[in-house]
Amino acid sequence: MVIDYKNDITELKNKCDEFLSYINIDKIKQEISQLEETTEDPNFWDDQNQANKILKKINDLKKRILPWENFSKEVEDLTTLFDLSIEEESQEYEEEIAGTILDLKKKMEELELLELLSDENDKYNAILNIHPGAGGTEACDWALMLFRMYTRWIEEKKYSYDILDWQDGEEAGIKNVTILVKGDYTYGYLKYEAGIHRLVRISPFDSNARRHTSFASVYVTPDVEDDIDLEIDPTDLKIDTYKAGGAGGQHVNKTDSAVRMTHIPTGIVVQCQNERSQYKNKSLAMKVLKARLFDYYKKQKEEEMQKSNPEKKDIAWGSQIRSYIFQPYTMVKDHRTGIDFGNVQAVMDGKIDQFLDAELKKFSLSFKK
Repeated sequence: MVIDYKNDITELKNKCDEFLSYINIDKIKQEISQLEETTEDPNFWDDQNQANKILKKINDLKKRILPWENFSKEVEDLTTLFDLSIEEESQEYEEEIAGTILDLKKKMEELELLELLSDENDKYNAILNIHPGAGGTEACDWALMLFRMYTRWIEEKKYSYDILDWQDGEEAGIKNVTILVKGDYTYGYLKYEAGIHRLVRISPFDSNARRHTSFASVYVTPDVEDDIDLEIDPTDLKIDTYKAGGAGGQHVNKTDSAVRMTHIPTGIVVQCQNERSQYKNKSLAMKVLKARLFDYYKKQKEEEMQKSNPEKKDIAWGSQIRSYIFQPYTMVKDHRTGIDFGNVQAVMDGKIDQFLDAELKKFSLSFKK
């Protein structure tokens, strides 16, 4: 029993040391110290924008290393407790040691996952867009089902969201929805959800109760507006205003304040109609446009990222990243990670962490010593 505990504690300590070395914690501490020195300059607040960026940088760096520092301290405390139990030849501490080991192993898994969210954009809020593809009314209903799935996940994770744009389908469902998902690392968690999602079910809109296949695209960008210097030439924009419409009064304010913004050089179109103020809708549309342009230009430089852009694919057969099958059997299959899950209703109720975690582990850079 003692040998087993010793092995577990040694493994935890070695893994912790490996990660501390991997993230180069001493270098990060040095950078924090240097940045904090700049805040003591009497002229620090002369440029408030730059000052706020430095303070945010300090906070981000501290948030990166604090969990590992706390974990390292807990491992040290456990080691001390274990050594004390050996020295006193006492079983008194056995239950506490065993419980602490289990807790620390769980924390280690959480920290390892967090390390997969270390890309520079992962920490941002996410702008998530859902758009129906082939399948008509059935596809519009499928887009609404995906919206419900993601919002259930958001609520379960204690995040929040704002609806930036909502367009009802002609008969059912939605033609388009854009939401801002707010919370730590929401972009990092959701970024690999971008792609085509396929539904197979008996259509409630088919009087003959036939099986239908429908598609919807999910597009995810980081909300980086406050942290990027991206100038948009006003002459490159076409801005249209119109009256919001549709049957979804609970989502849309029916005024003349809706805004559609087109970036002419790239052809990117965004729209917002959820605020009563045209000014607010323009501001939100610009936020989404900047995020889309940031992602667009980044993908131009990264060929592999360009290939994964869901807007470069047909929203139809052969391009889906995940299938949700209700008939003739029930299963959700992620085609990139190979993950299968039989409880399709649980997935539609927001239980998608098994896919998000697998996607992160597959697509993020694996930890290397």
